[in-house]
Amino acid sequence: MRRINRLLKDSTFQSYLEKNRAYETERIYCRHDLPHALDAARISYILNLEEHTGLDQEILYAAALVHDIGRWKEYEDGIPHEEAGVQLAEGLLEKAGFTDAEVASVLEAIGCHRNGGGTSTLSGLLYRADKLSRNCVTCTVLGSCKHFQNGELPVLNY
Repeated sequence: MRRINRLLKDSTFQSYLEKNRAYETERIYCRHDLPHALDAARISYILNLEEHTGLDQEILYAAALVHDIGRWKEYEDGIPHEEAGVQLAEGLLEKAGFTDAEVASVLEAIGCHRNGGGTSTLSGLLYRADKLSRNCVTCTVLGSCKHFQNGELPVLNY
């Protein structure tokens, strides 16, 4: 997890998280912050182990940690956050020591994390982990959430 710890300490990565935080201070729904990213990382790793996909833990964590870093660009410029995230993540991943092939794989997963996960195993795991990471069972605004508009109740999976 050496590269993940390098990424977490990166000042540019930290600034992107801070920009997300600043835009979402008044947001009543789930936020795009480090706890969400870490939850998505851990769930993707659990899915990886349960399904025996054999993906590297650092790759799973890298994808989850950077998948929402472009959210502030969506607020600021209207750029879909998955597109902005692809642009912002590339340099961070390279600086953290990921190979060109690893960076390409993570970028593909980030770009697909909102539309079903694409075709790669990494993309699919990230998509599912992103959805499963939301702690809906403790949500205080569930009644107004777009995911539960028909009176559904959340279930805990992980």
